[in-house]
Amino acid sequence: MRTEPAKRSKYGNTFSGGHLIGGEEVFAGPEFTSRNPSDLEDVVGVFPEADKATVRQAALAAREAFEAWSRTPAPVRGAVLANLARILEREKETLARLMTREVGKSLKEARGDVQEAIDTAIFFASEGRRLYGQTVPSEMRNKELYTFRRPLGVVGMITAGNFPIAVPSWKLIPAVLTGNTVVWKPSEDAPVLSYVFAKLFEEAGLPPGVINVVFGFGKDSAGQYLVELMDEGLLNKFAFTGSTAVGRWIGEVAGRNLIRATLELGGKNPLVVMRDADLDNAVEGAFFSAFATGGQRCTSAGNIIVDAPIYEEFKRRFLERVEATVVGNPVLYEDVHYGPFFNERFLNRWLEHYDWAAKDGATLLVGQRRITSDNPYPHFRGDPDAGWFGWPTVWEARPGMRQTQEEIFGPTVNLIRVDGIDEAIQVANDHPYGLSSAIYTNNRMWAYRFKTEIKAGMTNINNTTVGAEAHMPFGGVRASGNGGRESGVWVIEEYTYWQAVNDEFSGKLQLAQMDTEYTRPKEGVNWREVLGL
Repeated sequence: MRTEPAKRSKYGNTFSGGHLIGGEEVFAGPEFTSRNPSDLEDVVGVFPEADKATVRQAALAAREAFEAWSRTPAPVRGAVLANLARILEREKETLARLMTREVGKSLKEARGDVQEAIDTAIFFASEGRRLYGQTVPSEMRNKELYTFRRPLGVVGMITAGNFPIAVPSWKLIPAVLTGNTVVWKPSEDAPVLSYVFAKLFEEAGLPPGVINVVFGFGKDSAGQYLVELMDEGLLNKFAFTGSTAVGRWIGEVAGRNLIRATLELGGKNPLVVMRDADLDNAVEGAFFSAFATGGQRCTSAGNIIVDAPIYEEFKRRFLERVEATVVGNPVLYEDVHYGPFFNERFLNRWLEHYDWAAKDGATLLVGQRRITSDNPYPHFRGDPDAGWFGWPTVWEARPGMRQTQEEIFGPTVNLIRVDGIDEAIQVANDHPYGLSSAIYTNNRMWAYRFKTEIKAGMTNINNTTVGAEAHMPFGGVRASGNGGRESGVWVIEEYTYWQAVNDEFSGKLQLAQMDTEYTRPKEGVNWREVLGL
């Protein structure tokens, strides 16, 4: 990586990088900048925007590297990931501080983001020795049957900027462990982090061309071009984290090419608080679910559904907690609960929901749109005019309102009153998504009913809607995904296919079903007659 000390700001150097293709750095395309969203004068990085020819070049490099990498023994591939885990541990603090600067996450959350990648690398390093197949009994004599996992080939990947190390690790690590090669288009909000992450794979011993990185944007840029390579036959698999609308399009392109897509999409995640809940615990869990990362998580709580007998008390305590939220520049102030929007596009989309709510008649309990010096927030740290910041916002809403149905990517949550577990579950499912969910209750039957009746890929009992562990499956249903899972052993299904092998030792043609020596039943005894019944 090259730095330009002359452009150094109070936050650090400006980094200049290129596309990483076949082990070489390629500086093709017009430049774009990555700016600190807490202070837009701070240019974190300068990178080229890939055109279609550059993306195609990356796919061809990945195809060439696949021949050797797919034949590398899986335990050896796993050893590269063990090296990566040690390198990530060494660089954890550096990566976390870079993340706080480049995307605006709090330092505590940034450290957790990097730790997730460390945990994922450790988990899959050992899976290199457990890519098991099966031995299967044959119905024929002198024949053996068994199965093998095989890599799919070249994987196209697009990832979001809200978890710029953790989420790419969920895709990159299992993909390369299982013998695939990759063309990765990371978020335009985190090119420096993505460049460094790819370089750390290289330091860990990953051969050139196994992970290729192309930088740019989505529509009419590197992201769109990468998706279109499926129509050119250059990709064998696609993995995407982002919006449901884009995910549907990627699924369509993958479907017509008979390619399996892993789609991790949006959410409108319900958090239910029942009348018997521990309110202190529920308030803290609801607060973190709604406002961690400024609500810019696919698993953020969208609707907090509260049982009628405790609704007013929960609302009082929750609003007290929200009104004490500290917002600001996390690079300069480590005590902030959340920082800026990752980009101006997210801020502008978030601002639109204030108009939805007014039109539907929702009641605004806390929130005043964008934080600026002219619209100050009382617990702000830093210069609000330097970046993109939003008020913590809470609405009192009713089921069926637009804001209870659509994902709002930002620091906003709805409070909805219900009466009893039946209505709570009904309202929790009353939206098109199905990613994460949570319930706070000490009633085991209510907890049981919720986890069995909720339409979601993930459910937490007496915990938040957010969070993931490297050895658990992550993913949703309905508008939140197409059934694929990331993390844990389940993700291996996404990056391999099963090969069935039929090994004939008899030296002659044997046809199953036609030549099988089935045992015929003997003439049976009429036991009813014998027993006189």
